[in-house]
Amino acid sequence: MKKILLIINGPAYGADETFNAVRLAVALSRRDDAEVKVFLMGDAVTCAVDGQKTPDGYYALDRMLKGFLRHGGQIACCGTCLDARGLTEDNLIDNAPRSSMEELASWTVEADEVLTF
Repeated sequence: MKKILLIINGPAYGADETFNAVRLAVALSRRDDAEVKVFLMGDAVTCAVDGQKTPDGYYALDRMLKGFLRHGGQIACCGTCLDARGLTEDNLIDNAPRSSMEELASWTVEADEVLTF
């Protein structure tokens, strides 16, 4: 099984790269031959904010990430980045915990592939 790490930095909305990174993570999580982890950094921590209200017909990243988790994906959010944005774990979807550079370093060393967005 291939271990894939996606490191996402961009804002939740307004950047196609972030949306496409989450789409790729969801697609990879549905495969039987991949173990996928997503580390959210910088403005990307806002992707995991629970209860996002978007216009009808517009994607909602919190719901997409919940689907990713249902398919066995794993998420972590940079704690320093959360602090800088005034966010706590209470603001986040379930199973998207506060994390650290140490965990990102471990995930990076363990991964067969690292993709950054």
